Amino acid sequence: MHIRRLLVVLLTTIILQTAQAQHFFDELIYQPHQSIFTLHTPQQPTLRLYAAGEGGKPLQQFKMKAVGKNLWRLTLSRNLQGKFYTFDIGHGETPGVFAKAVGVNGKRAAIIDMTTTNPDGWENDSRPALTSTADQVIYELHVRDFTHNMPHNRYPDKFLGVTDSTAIAHLKQLGVTAVHLLPSFDFASIDETKPQFPAYNWGYDPQNYNVPEGSYATNAYEPATRIKEFKQMVQALHRAGIRVILDVVYNHTADIQNSNFQRTYPDYYYRKHADGTYSNGSGCGNETASEKSLMQAFMIESVNYWVKEYHIDGFRFDLMGVHDITTMNKIRAALDKIDPTMFIYGEGWSAGQCAYPSHLLAIKAHMKQMPGIAAFSDELRDGLRGPFYDDKQGAFLAGLPGAEERIKFGIVGGIAHPQVNMQQVGGDYLPWNNNPMQFISYVSCHDDMCLVDRLRASVSNLTPEMLVRLDCLAQSVVMLSQGIPFILSGEEMLRDKQGVHNSYNSPIEINALPWQNLQRYPQVFNYYQRLIALRHHHPAFRLGNADLIRQHLSFLPTQPNLVGFMLSGHAGGDTWKNIIVIFNANNEARDVHIPQGRYTIAACDGEINETGLGTVEGNHVLIDAQSMLVLHQ
Repeated sequence: MHIRRLLVVLLTTIILQTAQAQHFFDELIYQPHQSIFTLHTPQQPTLRLYAAGEGGKPLQQFKMKAVGKNLWRLTLSRNLQGKFYTFDIGHGETPGVFAKAVGVNGKRAAIIDMTTTNPDGWENDSRPALTSTADQVIYELHVRDFTHNMPHNRYPDKFLGVTDSTAIAHLKQLGVTAVHLLPSFDFASIDETKPQFPAYNWGYDPQNYNVPEGSYATNAYEPATRIKEFKQMVQALHRAGIRVILDVVYNHTADIQNSNFQRTYPDYYYRKHADGTYSNGSGCGNETASEKSLMQAFMIESVNYWVKEYHIDGFRFDLMGVHDITTMNKIRAALDKIDPTMFIYGEGWSAGQCAYPSHLLAIKAHMKQMPGIAAFSDELRDGLRGPFYDDKQGAFLAGLPGAEERIKFGIVGGIAHPQVNMQQVGGDYLPWNNNPMQFISYVSCHDDMCLVDRLRASVSNLTPEMLVRLDCLAQSVVMLSQGIPFILSGEEMLRDKQGVHNSYNSPIEINALPWQNLQRYPQVFNYYQRLIALRHHHPAFRLGNADLIRQHLSFLPTQPNLVGFMLSGHAGGDTWKNIIVIFNANNEARDVHIPQGRYTIAACDGEINETGLGTVEGNHVLIDAQSMLVLHQ
């Protein structure tokens, strides 16, 4: 009996040491014969067991034992599967900072066997191949926006809605290579007990970072359901050859007082000013301190967990500029050990002043210090549609001259190029990356007005025909630039949000995609589809290397509201020897000087046909108003 007990203790020690070596934040290790609870906190915690995810009194409660500095542990030697638990150090109950399963509304952590959450065939699920980062076309998607009004979808508003054959077929036909999921971890603003009255939110109010959101599951009360259905969504996208990128929001929590961080280790995870007040670089009332060892370890382990448990293929970091450079590079290094093709990108700015030295933050100006990480280009975005701070102020698409150098900067993927005048691009007048694969090209995303609303607000005398032409022109610049193209879901069907600038909590009626527009404006979807195919078929548009871009890409003489460039010499091994692309945002046709020759027309006046729309010969060409022209030899 004594030997048997000794063996059990020895085995438990080995299990714990192995788990801690791999999972610093493994707050629960479940086995049928025992559950081991661990917590990093400066005060002795009480562990409470519950029969349900909400309501009822504790079944039992226990004081945890110190096993190291600020480290506490408790082993309960029986099968606790199906039970729920909380920790309490005197600041309110919490499921801990790294709960992997929770009950309804995420207030209590759940004890489950994670292997039971794997859908059939999960062990064979594999990451779609990616030869080059430059091959990606990213599609930003909110689960409810995308599925709510989708015809014949059996699971609107749910993770399973994305697995529907109609949803998958749409994405495949469009040709995108990756879906960027808006925050889909457990967030605080939705009451999961009222699915009959679903509130709306984008999800940028984190509660439990490592559990899927319950309101997107068919049963928020059953902890395993949200986990399994999230995995089914990933599996369906992978089978379609589409990667899955998760939007992560480590820079702040929904609030401070009720957060799992604060209730576990008061004030440790947050930055403060010298006077003791909380810093607010996130613009949400608080900012986390990524430079602190526990927060840094938490972020690294969290992304690793999403990759290993949920097979996530990449991450978009909300307000990446709140985090420090060192932590972001460590995250890149950790993912490289698993698969270096996983893509990391983020917003290269904060929403306010951070209580941390700016020269150490992961802002856009410091991207050269973070190889393998990309950032959004507000230069190209604002050059196309106008500045973020004024919805009614237009730019290139509105026919207002002065943004041409910003468009050129976007076309080369943000690198230094001898024909791009950085003095006219703005910012700090320096290219902020050495590699075009660090550059996200886009004109709209969930945040701010969508493209249609912005065009309606900023372009005078806009007709329905002009709207279509300018919408297609905007995405043409995005898709044929050398950075990584990114589009907001629904742009391919002329979605609008009724002019709402920040629709994070607007009703679903404002945010839902207008699937009926596929029948009303079939030419828009067809154009997007052929535009994406044009990029996929021609490596000249995705060289992925700064030296190759400078070698093969040259600009034609710029005119007001007109930018043209040439890709010469079978760039990137392209079958087309020389390619000319011209973007004309003027409301009338323009004559453009080009190198003497005979060319095949691949795109003209809102049509794209790689087999040819005719030919043109000479050293001048006429490009139609508000359109793209593509010629090749």
